[in-house]
Amino acid sequence: SIVNSPGTVLLLDCHYIALLSTMVLTDRQRADLHAGIYEYLLTQGEEYAKAAAAFAEADPESCAKIKSKPAGAPLLEKKWTAIPRLQKKVLELERAAAQNAKVHAHRVGTDTAGSGTGTRRMLPRLPSAHDLKGHSAPVATVEVHPIFTVVVSGSEDGTIKVWDHESGEYIRTLKGHTNTVTSLSFSPSGSHLASASTDLSIKLWDFHTSSCVRTLRGHDHTISSIRFIPKVSIKSVMNNADTAGGETTASGLDADTAGSQHLVSASRDKTVKVWDVETGFCDQTIADHGDWVRCLAVRQ
Repeated sequence: SIVNSPGTVLLLDCHYIALLSTMVLTDRQRADLHAGIYEYLLTQGEEYAKAAAAFAEADPESCAKIKSKPAGAPLLEKKWTAIPRLQKKVLELERAAAQNAKVHAHRVGTDTAGSGTGTRRMLPRLPSAHDLKGHSAPVATVEVHPIFTVVVSGSEDGTIKVWDHESGEYIRTLKGHTNTVTSLSFSPSGSHLASASTDLSIKLWDFHTSSCVRTLRGHDHTISSIRFIPKVSIKSVMNNADTAGGETTASGLDADTAGSQHLVSASRDKTVKVWDVETGFCDQTIADHGDWVRCLAVRQ
């Protein structure tokens, strides 16, 4: 039946319905539809018995698939109720896709034609996921843990704060430096953290216990950058560098656990130093620069 106008319902012959279905359905789809309608009519009681008989007469081959009344809800009814759920899911996916497109749109540049085939731009944009507040002075450096969802920040207040960057929650504070923390570096395994400061010291922290296990001293000016050197990369360090000593504390650091035997540091004193993290001694000093060495990069 089809509603033609308010209060009017037109009853269409089954042959006409079959004729309409041939315009958009395959033979198999049409047969399944007819079988579903016939099954539905059988479940509606004596009032629809004549309609079911007429339908079976119009398309006996398709209706022959239905041997008896279904025990539960007929298939057509199940499919009919599934359609709204699928439509709702499609709308939810479309909204999610549109939101993701907005979030990541800034990462791909567009050409003059607006086709979006430009270069990829991995630049963050507002709004930020979290605002991490807790330092009493400007933040000078941050470092992300290589394994866990943790980020550490060093500040001009001399402290290092540990945060969960997924939830935005503050975890703890590491205290030991007496001046600005200028650089941070995690060991390859993430078990240890190194921090450098304008107090001319480098501190090695056991990240599990939050305790300082070693303090390295030897630079004569501000330490700009520090990096752990993975064991496979130590061969890339210059072999003809000068060697100088350094102070050490009583406790030590296990290189196998840290995944690194050496730490490299750069300073405003124009030198780059390579430290043995187990002994605390400076194994090499590279003094070939003529000015402030501001940053470092190591091969992973």
